[in-house]
Amino acid sequence: MSKHENYMEIALQQARKALSFGDFPVGCVLEYQGEIVATGRRCNSFGKVNEMDHAEMVALRTLLDSDRQIDIGQVTLYSTMEPCLMCFSTLLVNGVRKIVYSYEDAMGGGTNLPLKVLAPLYCNLEVQVTRGVLREKGLGLFKDFFSNPDNDYLKNSLLAIYTINQ
Repeated sequence: MSKHENYMEIALQQARKALSFGDFPVGCVLEYQGEIVATGRRCNSFGKVNEMDHAEMVALRTLLDSDRQIDIGQVTLYSTMEPCLMCFSTLLVNGVRKIVYSYEDAMGGGTNLPLKVLAPLYCNLEVQVTRGVLREKGLGLFKDFFSNPDNDYLKNSLLAIYTINQ
């Protein structure tokens, strides 16, 4: 098993926890020099939905609140879903430059953002994105979520339809 697969397995564990609570199955891991420095899982995606509690935001907040002295430019984010535009931008502004994800966000993924044509804050950034690591496992979690009639989050959305048809 590759390094990316090992860390993605841990992100998938976080996603399974989210799913077990009825939340959208996104989990993530922040890795630095072979060590997990933070994890996160999606929460508040049912009931009174809070769109700021994405797994990436939770993990990044955990890392930044830890007061660890690390070079955040050397941190790799592993996520079960491609970071959305909000999470991708937040990661970039905070210095994360390596992103690995399992399943593509056909509706709101941010990693295809054309950085070169944006404002100076973004246009000179070099970002490494690795797509599709353990994709079938990630896809399985999202299919489980969207197939459950009790889950209303993003029900009948482009992402739900795309996922069910995979």
